[in-house]
Amino acid sequence: MPRPVPRFLSPPPYGDRRRVRIGLLGGSFNPAHAGHRHIGQEALRRLGLDQVWWLVSPGNPLKTGQPMAPLDERLTRAEAVARHPRMVPTGIESALGTRYTLDTVRALQTRFPRVRFVWLMGADNLAQFHRWRGWVELMETVPVAVFDRPRYSFGTVNVRAARRYAAHRRPVRAAAGLADDAAPSWVFLPIRRHAASASAIRAGADPAGGPGGP
Repeated sequence: MPRPVPRFLSPPPYGDRRRVRIGLLGGSFNPAHAGHRHIGQEALRRLGLDQVWWLVSPGNPLKTGQPMAPLDERLTRAEAVARHPRMVPTGIESALGTRYTLDTVRALQTRFPRVRFVWLMGADNLAQFHRWRGWVELMETVPVAVFDRPRYSFGTVNVRAARRYAAHRRPVRAAAGLADDAAPSWVFLPIRRHAASASAIRAGADPAGGPGGP
C-alpha cells in the first residue's frame, strides 16, 4: 500500500495568508544519509526557512539502471535520518505523478500558492544541472540555493548554469532573503562539507552516513 501524503501537505485552508518559506531537497535518497540532514540544517539556518521537505523521488531519470530500494523503504530510512521537527521526508512526487523536477515544482506552486519555495541542491548537482530536463525554466521558476559538497566547491560556479545566471547570483550575506526573491535568483553557500555518500553506503563503506551522523 502506498504511503499516504503527510497531513501538512494537504492544500492550505481557504483564506490562509501566511507566507511560509519551504526548502525543497529532492533526490532518490537511495539511501538517505547524514549529509542530507546536514544540508537541511544549513538551509534552515542560513536561508531563514520554516521547513525543509525531502522529496523522496519514485525514481531519478538521470540514474537509470542503478539499483533502487522501494520508495517506502527509502522514506522510512529518510524519516530515521532526518530527526528534526522542521525537516519532513515525503513521497509527494509519487502522489503528484511527476517525474521531473520542473514539473514537481510547478505542481507544488499551484497546489500551495501562498508558500515561497526554494530549491536546494548540492554543488555536485549544479555541475550537471544543464542535463536536467527544463533546467532553464526551473531556474526561472524558483530561487535556488547551492551547497558546498566534497570535490565540488567554488570551482562549480564556473559551470554552464552558473555562467548563464551569473548576474542573478546573490551574495552569501544576503542568503536569508532568497525565499522572497523572484526567480531567477540563486546563491552558492560555502558550508562545512559532509563526507557521506549514498553510493559509498550502498557499497558498504559508510563515512558518517547513518542515522546516527551529525
